Amino acid sequence: MSLPHAWLDDVRPSPYADQLALGFRWLRFVRPLEREYRSSKSDDYFELKRIALSVAMLLWLAFAVFDGIQVQQPFLAWILMVRLAVFVLLLVCAGLILQRKHRDLLQPLSLLCILALGVGAALVVGIAHQADPNYPYEGLLLVSMAAYFVVGLRLGEALFCAAVVLLVYLCAELWAGLPAARLINNLLFLSFGNLIGAIGCYLLEYKSREHFLISRLMQVLAEHDSLTGLHNRRSFNRHFARLLGQARRAHQSLALLLCDIDHFKAYNDCHGHQAGDHALQRVGALQRVGALLQDAARRPLDMAVRLGGEEFAVLLYDIPAAEALGRAEALRIGLEQQMIEHPGSATASVLTMSIGVAYLSPVEGGELTQLYERADRALYEAKAFGRNRVAT
Repeated sequence: MSLPHAWLDDVRPSPYADQLALGFRWLRFVRPLEREYRSSKSDDYFELKRIALSVAMLLWLAFAVFDGIQVQQPFLAWILMVRLAVFVLLLVCAGLILQRKHRDLLQPLSLLCILALGVGAALVVGIAHQADPNYPYEGLLLVSMAAYFVVGLRLGEALFCAAVVLLVYLCAELWAGLPAARLINNLLFLSFGNLIGAIGCYLLEYKSREHFLISRLMQVLAEHDSLTGLHNRRSFNRHFARLLGQARRAHQSLALLLCDIDHFKAYNDCHGHQAGDHALQRVGALQRVGALLQDAARRPLDMAVRLGGEEFAVLLYDIPAAEALGRAEALRIGLEQQMIEHPGSATASVLTMSIGVAYLSPVEGGELTQLYERADRALYEAKAFGRNRVAT
């Protein structure tokens, strides 16, 4: 089933790329991705579930009218009692589903509704066949098809519903005394119908999971630098706008570390551009530039960015000025300690970086351009005074 994804080697490390390469024939991801996928599908299928439930309730009432015409007393009273019980359950589920605050119950409630419809329909057929053996039973297949294709259930859930409905139907028909030959014929019809539905459901879920991974991977590629895995400038601008608003509301500070690799053009001229790319990446066990910057932005709201070429930035949320300076100094020392030889540098014999630090306190106003200009002036000062240093 899996497609050839030779290009995945160019976008790693990424959990989405790893899962695509690993495959998912059993329709399961690794645990964190599985949770993310299910949460995504729950949001996507909300409107579908709402419409499907409304249609199911209308059809259920329509079949109750049909029963009133087709079935005679005393069996009609029992059938209407079953239909009323299922309809009340559907009403309760509809009320809970329409309240988005019960989002975690959306999938269990959908499963409950399908089971209620299937079990209820199986009981109705069993009761009706005591009075009229020609009462149609094919509606059970409609319930199964809804589980496979309409309600957004996963294949395992849909198969579970179909198995329960078939079992209840078998018990109901045995209770009704349906002739064995006819019962076997009906069960074969329903079973083969479910087999077709299951195959279709498998293919749909497989493609849904593949599309989820590829779309998430494309989103990562659009927002991250392909060489270092850090955020790109566009992602940085969008993230900063949100973070600045949050910082103002929460009265928190922001710090921007603007970093520049010293004499990096000379490094490329001396060692070649491929070696320059390796210096920016994680290579083996070494923490190169990209990994060092990512480690400096390890908290959830922090952000490490490649602005372009040898220019990088680290945005830190809710951090004292002294700690921001300490983080910048640790970053500078961390690269120097990697001992990446740089004979073309006029500053040191190894690869180093200069860092300008700007700080925005909770009481200050300001925009990204102002914070960036402050950090840029500090970076210029760090370069002017010999490079391989931190300036504010």
